[in-house]
Amino acid sequence: MTEIEHPETFHGLPVLTLPGPAQSHTAPLPAADSVAWRLESAWQGDLTFAALWQHFVDTVDTAQVRALLIGPWWQEEYESFAPVVDLLVGHADRIPALKALFLADVVSEECELSWFEMSDITPVVEAFGQLEELAVRGCDEPIDGKEPFGLQPVRHKALKSLRFESGGLPSGIVRAIGASELPALVHLELWLGVAEYGGDVTVEDLAPVLSGAAFPALRHLGLQNSEIQDEIAAAVASAPVVAQLESLSLAMGTLGDEGAEALLSGQPLTHLTSLDLHHHYISDPLVDRLRDLLGADRVNGEIHEVEDWDPEEDGHRYVAVSE
Repeated sequence: MTEIEHPETFHGLPVLTLPGPAQSHTAPLPAADSVAWRLESAWQGDLTFAALWQHFVDTVDTAQVRALLIGPWWQEEYESFAPVVDLLVGHADRIPALKALFLADVVSEECELSWFEMSDITPVVEAFGQLEELAVRGCDEPIDGKEPFGLQPVRHKALKSLRFESGGLPSGIVRAIGASELPALVHLELWLGVAEYGGDVTVEDLAPVLSGAAFPALRHLGLQNSEIQDEIAAAVASAPVVAQLESLSLAMGTLGDEGAEALLSGQPLTHLTSLDLHHHYISDPLVDRLRDLLGADRVNGEIHEVEDWDPEEDGHRYVAVSE
């Protein structure tokens, strides 16, 4: 899972993985509001996530917890995330100060992104009306008996940052975001992924976001990791939302010369403080033109994993994160 790592900080706080009840931990735990707590039950013997959660609420003053990350929650097999959602929602009143939540902080050494499936996260958004930051990682590869990865349109007054990291983001989630009332939303980042892993988002699905009307406070927009990145760039080139942005990311996808030309011939981008295009397939002359337009310090055009890509030998383009 390229570009996916465990964050060292979350919501401005250092991340601390809570030791399980069977782990030796002689030092006292820090103040509950001084760290972002990470919970993981996998590979801890017979410890279930439910038991770890009970240990969390018994050991930590959860009324003071400000940030929480959910790591691997399964035991022997990759289990549905739905029971974790139920625990979070059922104990929402015990975490009244929670401002930031990361669902499925899992990296490839623990489980490939396409191997674990998220459930419907709407109840979490509705239960934590004070949340300011929500990050969600996962794909949608429906399996019998598992609730599909989903989101319904919601109204949330506090949410400022929303990020979905996926190798295949369902179009229903993008449509639900566009239909939601999120008046405080400043940062929106969507890793759209590929069709092979459930990513079926079209430019039409992005229309409410691109219109600028949905989120008047939006200042950063990331439409990333897509196999239709040229189409998205062409839509962004004339999208009203761009005028209100301070930064824009079209990184991690299959962006090529067609998309770059659309950006160069479209509406002005000179007001942006940052244009992130890393992991792209744009020819050097067009990268130079983009840098000349905005200034080299404001365009991240590094190629990363596709630096050795040769269109004559391998015409297929790859997104940065899929499986």
